[in-house]
Amino acid sequence: MWIQALLLAVIAVVLIVFVRRWYGVRMQAGKRIAFFAFLAVNAWAVVRPNDVTWMANRLGVGRGADLVLYLLVAGFALATLNTYLRFRELDRRFTDLTRTLAIREAELVNRERGLLESQHEHPAVLPGQQH
Repeated sequence: MWIQALLLAVIAVVLIVFVRRWYGVRMQAGKRIAFFAFLAVNAWAVVRPNDVTWMANRLGVGRGADLVLYLLVAGFALATLNTYLRFRELDRRFTDLTRTLAIREAELVNRERGLLESQHEHPAVLPGQQH
């Protein structure tokens, strides 16, 4: 029974950390709800392991532990896909930012060399504005 207490304590700590860091978590509402549901199902599975076995039998899986393993594999695959898509988007944004900065730097260097006409006196002043 001590393992159940330990697992429930871990779930409680994860929930507390998640709620306390709510302002810093950039997560869509659906993902937040899914996370809370995940924690609730985990707590339920710890408290009532026979229910997990019953559910596994209804779904055609022999044991509750096998059902949990299958669900963890599916969850890991979804988390991996989500992370990949986020990193791909960040990579695209960094590429766009790098291109923009490179073009701006090249324009500034070419203006300093006299290869481009200066549009205004200071790069922070827009054309038509007075200092």
